[in-house]
Amino acid sequence: MDVVYLSRLQFAAATMFHFLFVPLTLGLSVLVAIMETRYARTGDEQYLKMAKFWGKLFLINFALGVVTGITLEFQFGTNWSRYSAFVGDVFGSLLAIEATAAFFLESTLIGVWIFGWRKLSAKAHATVMWFIAGASTLSAIWILTANAWMQHPVGYTIRNGRAELTDFAAVVFHKFAILEFTHTVSAAYVLSAFFVMGISAYHLLRKQNVEFFTRSFRTGLVFGLIFSVLLVIEGHLHGSDLAEKQPAKLAAMESHWETKANAPKYLFLIPDEENETNAVQLFPIPNLLSILAGHSPSFEVKGLRDIPKDERPPVFITYASFHIMVGLGFYFVLVTVVGWLKRNKLVESPGYLKIMLWSIPLPYLAIEFGWVVAEVGRQPWIVYGIMKTSDAASPLAGSQVLVSLIAFIVVYGLLGAAGFYLIGKNAKKGPAAA
Repeated sequence: MDVVYLSRLQFAAATMFHFLFVPLTLGLSVLVAIMETRYARTGDEQYLKMAKFWGKLFLINFALGVVTGITLEFQFGTNWSRYSAFVGDVFGSLLAIEATAAFFLESTLIGVWIFGWRKLSAKAHATVMWFIAGASTLSAIWILTANAWMQHPVGYTIRNGRAELTDFAAVVFHKFAILEFTHTVSAAYVLSAFFVMGISAYHLLRKQNVEFFTRSFRTGLVFGLIFSVLLVIEGHLHGSDLAEKQPAKLAAMESHWETKANAPKYLFLIPDEENETNAVQLFPIPNLLSILAGHSPSFEVKGLRDIPKDERPPVFITYASFHIMVGLGFYFVLVTVVGWLKRNKLVESPGYLKIMLWSIPLPYLAIEFGWVVAEVGRQPWIVYGIMKTSDAASPLAGSQVLVSLIAFIVVYGLLGAAGFYLIGKNAKKGPAAA
């Protein structure tokens, strides 16, 4: 069996499973910090109960994220050793900073937060939670900067057959990295908001701890509304940046085959990769693709036919994943706006509460599809323009990777079942269980 394909499949499985936990860690840490700060300022015990209840769910989620993240990084040495040898000077430095300056800090602070309830003042304890949220965000900065460098490599030179870092500031502060960080963290905040609102809706439908979960819902609602709107705005900026940095990915995202100005956007189409066209094209909006990509109807959008076949990403999966993600993004804006209008009569709105309860999985799907767009849309490059994925895998037998892939799926499946069972069990119990 093809070792590159199996290695890609294994890394995709590990990454997508790990990313079920990372976004909730990022967002829930901020939400718990907000709740605990309100308690420290007002002395209202309801906010203390909120911080403890949601904090417990945060801790369960964080533990699972740690376990899955550690094994994920091992694959750079086991499955992708040629990649590590080629870009280790750039990529390795970013991961090293993440581990030493962010992850260990976050883990230590979480220990202080867990055991400091009766030893620290309310303000000091809330401050610790803000530091945890900051450390989580700092960790995300370095991981996303590393990924952004793979998407748009800068600040390096090729010397002795490998990429060597020449400008650290260029790597950290280039536009693609800033946009990717903003997009991913905003998506994480939306996911966390829907997690809080969905669980709160579950209890409000049963009229359990109404004041507690009304406050929780409203806290998540404000958070979700702000960042769902920001996500749509930033997503447009990110897409227009792709027109310059990764035109092949943008063309695949829109199944755009012919290079031209005044390019329309079709609301529905079915790609036909074999014949380099679309089998179905419905509901065109004139000039919209050119406007979205270049802020002008006359902007020329590069088509897939002008990109060599061996440098095109898979079109159907990129197109479908992108449009599912975008559709869900607008859905998040819609339901949070409706929630804002209903914020003072949540208990009297069971239909809306049911929608929010069943919406809990949707931000997870949006984030996973977003990563499919980012990673599959970059193919066949592992580092865009300088190293192909086929040249990056370790010299292993396919059977070796297959065995480890099966082991990953089994172990991660058990971990996921246990983790989501614990989260679900504690979420259903309500604040008394915390």
